[in-house]
Amino acid sequence: MTETQFAIEGENGAKGSLYSSDQYLWLEDTLARLKARDFNGLDVQHLIEEIKILAGRDRAEIESRLGILLAHLLKRLYANSTYDNRGWEVTIREQRRQLRIALKQSPSLKRYFAEVFDEAWQDALAEVREDYPNVQFPDSWQLSRDNDVLLTEKFWE
Repeated sequence: MTETQFAIEGENGAKGSLYSSDQYLWLEDTLARLKARDFNGLDVQHLIEEIKILAGRDRAEIESRLGILLAHLLKRLYANSTYDNRGWEVTIREQRRQLRIALKQSPSLKRYFAEVFDEAWQDALAEVREDYPNVQFPDSWQLSRDNDVLLTEKFWE
């Protein structure tokens, strides 16, 4: 029995204790078992949970970054403060870069990008209206929703 197997099974043979006590070691062990094709030794229940968490994390990142992007585009397009413009443009570039990376890594998330656009828009609009009560923001997104355009176009020039 290897040290990792002992840690997983513990002194009383209880499987899954490693997941609860040391997730990094559990991940290393799971990876080693997958590479060795030791499918019978896998902690399948926790592996499924971890894969769900990873998928959810990717979706959450898309939604969060899209909301930040839309909020900063709204600020840049409508609040137009020469003092703040550069900072908003820097944030816009960074959110676009991170979204392009995520979508290149997982192209199927482009569908999710489109699915969550309206919710991200509503959140961004509520945020900027609260932060800038004297600025008239549009009730609906006036520009392209196409992710390629949204992630590249300079709408303020």
